[in-house]
Amino acid sequence: MKPLQDPVPQLPQLAWVLMLLTAVVGLVVGVVLVQLYGPAGPPPAVAQVDKAQQGPPPAGSYHRPATPAPDTALLPHSAAGREIRYGRALVARTAHYLGPRGVVAPLTNGMNCQNCHLQAGTQGFANNYLAVAATYPKRRARSGTVEGIAKRVNDCLERSLNGRALPDSSRELRAIVAYIKWLGQGIPKGRKVYGTGLIKLPYLDRAADPVIGKAVFASKCQRCHGPAGQGQLLADGGYQYPPLWGPHSYNDGAGLFRVSSLARYVKAAMPFGATFDHPQLTNEQAWDVAAFINSQPRPHLPTPHDWPDSSRKPVDHPVGPYTDSFSERQHKFGPYQPIENAHPMLANAK
Repeated sequence: MKPLQDPVPQLPQLAWVLMLLTAVVGLVVGVVLVQLYGPAGPPPAVAQVDKAQQGPPPAGSYHRPATPAPDTALLPHSAAGREIRYGRALVARTAHYLGPRGVVAPLTNGMNCQNCHLQAGTQGFANNYLAVAATYPKRRARSGTVEGIAKRVNDCLERSLNGRALPDSSRELRAIVAYIKWLGQGIPKGRKVYGTGLIKLPYLDRAADPVIGKAVFASKCQRCHGPAGQGQLLADGGYQYPPLWGPHSYNDGAGLFRVSSLARYVKAAMPFGATFDHPQLTNEQAWDVAAFINSQPRPHLPTPHDWPDSSRKPVDHPVGPYTDSFSERQHKFGPYQPIENAHPMLANAK
């Protein structure tokens, strides 16, 4: 009969098993502790989509109604009244008169003034015209000269509508100026009018992000403006919804090519149906979608005479030279507060 094996030699195996179990338990505990108390990892990729789909935000600080425009029904049936009505028609249906197939002259890209100056320049904080007559003539830093209303109108034709200026003596330019002056009737020179221009929009504490903005565009904008930003044409060659980039959009000399101007505009007026007192975009969405749109290709306008005093350029002017050490990319996309802190004069002029 074989003798029983001595159990003592099995002890090293038992110790090895216990050590292995201890290591596994330690690893599990370590993973749990890191998940609970360790540093936060990068946000998941879905966060960008979530930001893009947020909204509408709660109503902001703009609660009282914008200053109303005069009623066109009250215009007299006179030569002066007919001129004002024609001016309004030129603003509302610019392409019909001045577009590529315009009945007056083919001067512009097919967009209407009303595509950016909503309701023929009367909607509150949507590039509203009411204070223009009370503001001009004035010295503008961009040109370094004193400009009147006619020069301002032609600037829009050359930049926002990527076209050619109207002759100073033309019936069309006189009519548009007459309409703008009529909208501002009774407003004293230099007086600020609630609802004109664009809303104020706080800077982000980061750069505006075109990548997030692309998702915002897909979620909030492309239904009207198209997946390629091409807009939607009307039968007369104008646009129901304007192109936001590409050969038929505003050029890089336009005011909306500044990210802050476009962000303030879309915050108060976009998507279609939004108003300054009932916005549909969060502040971040407005900044990011503006950064995306203005990072897309568009026509170039040579502007060698703009900003003769480059120290007067806005903090978000996207093209140098600058009088500071911040990069062109930061000037375009931000963060803007450090740039503004370096230029107290520009901060006070806001």
